Amino acid sequence: MRTVTARIFDYSLDGFIADVGTAFFDFCRDLPDDPAHVARTRDLYEGADVHIMGRKHYQDSAQYFPDAAGHPYADAINAARKVIFSHTVQKADWYNTSIACGDLDAEIKRLKMDGDGYIVAHGGIGFWRSLIRHDLIDEYRLTIFPYLAGRGTRLFDTLPRSPVLDVISTTTFSNGVTELALRRISEIAAPGYRSAEILNC
Repeated sequence: MRTVTARIFDYSLDGFIADVGTAFFDFCRDLPDDPAHVARTRDLYEGADVHIMGRKHYQDSAQYFPDAAGHPYADAINAARKVIFSHTVQKADWYNTSIACGDLDAEIKRLKMDGDGYIVAHGGIGFWRSLIRHDLIDEYRLTIFPYLAGRGTRLFDTLPRSPVLDVISTTTFSNGVTELALRRISEIAAPGYRSAEILNC
């Protein structure tokens, strides 16, 4: 059975996502990459059986990666099997991409049962929140930047109750970024929550 790994990047020490146009976003873009971190992320992407994402992330990525020659992750993502979760996307032109528009729980569980590897969940934030709410993420790869944003968009602000996570590893890179790998060990899905509403994105 496959597991779902969410790679959550551009995350501040005080728990905010780097929204485009903010000082924190600019800080993340300007911080030099650590080759070891790039290699670790590339290995994660290359080893995945399936890459999943929501509508907005798909639209941004599908415009960028096919022509992103030299980008360290482009070859892995372009070649990978990709599934887009949306009720509004009618056609996916990106290579090796299909669309899932049914019930979120059922679609993810079907992907999980279809192999023994792992699935990478790219986001965006609405899609991540849907997966979190339904307890469909097995592992988090949380990239924390040495920055206090003070304000912005929080990812974990709508939990029905607080789960307990098991720390798998902590990796610090030369640019000050720390990656936490954490595994879910408790149920957090809200009873009666309708996943199809979230998929309308």
